[in-house]
Amino acid sequence: MEITQQCVVGLTWKLKDTLGEELDVLAEPVEFLVGGDDLFDKIEQALQGHEPGARIDLQLEPEEAFGDFNEKLVFLEARKLFPAEIQEGLRFEGHALPAGCNPDAPKDILYTVTEIYPEHVVLDGNHPLSGIALRLSLAVQSVREATEEEIGRGTAGTGFFKVELQERGTLH
Repeated sequence: MEITQQCVVGLTWKLKDTLGEELDVLAEPVEFLVGGDDLFDKIEQALQGHEPGARIDLQLEPEEAFGDFNEKLVFLEARKLFPAEIQEGLRFEGHALPAGCNPDAPKDILYTVTEIYPEHVVLDGNHPLSGIALRLSLAVQSVREATEEEIGRGTAGTGFFKVELQERGTLH
């Protein structure tokens, strides 16, 4: 079966930055809905017309992937607002930030603790891959018709490329 709109494609990949540093490897296929909310437009366009066994290499610029780095999503907050056991890499949903944090911090994104100082904590609301051009080597493992339920939801259930709030902490 050839990849068209409203089908589900099983993909594996290697994701690297432009310097060749490996960022993620997906060795077992994951299914994505083509024509839904699962994939970036450039990936969907590149997949069109391919069949299982196809290999596709793409470069995604930040604006085609996770966006440019937005310095307005980086906040310096008082250390005393956070639990004593806080560590770099911990994530907080915007609506669950401690009372006293900047009221202008958007509530609908996920913040990562990127640095901890004696008096302050740095929270970054950017996606970890924002501002980075990506090289993606895709392998098409399977193609099938999407179910009505998948089409209705706009997803095959995985959302690596269209990251939802609760999924931002993982690459896949």
